[in-house]
Amino acid sequence: MHISELITIDQETLGGTPVFKGTRVPVQSLFWHIESGITVDQFLEDFPSVTKEQATKVLKLSAQIFNSPKLLQLYESAA
Repeated sequence: MHISELITIDQETLGGTPVFKGTRVPVQSLFWHIESGITVDQFLEDFPSVTKEQATKVLKLSAQIFNSPKLLQLYESAA
């Protein structure tokens, strides 16, 4: 799955904040919930416009990014 199928970044929607596609829910809100000890199911109750499939795929995608051998290249180019 391509990231553009999960996340939208548009200056007209929340000033370009990455949101779950088809919603106005910032992707960061999922991570804030998890960091606070709130379950994915509770996040989905708080933001019913986000599907469980979307949340799960975003979490899997973030895991792939952080487990990628190319992460070091990305880090070094951004530093």
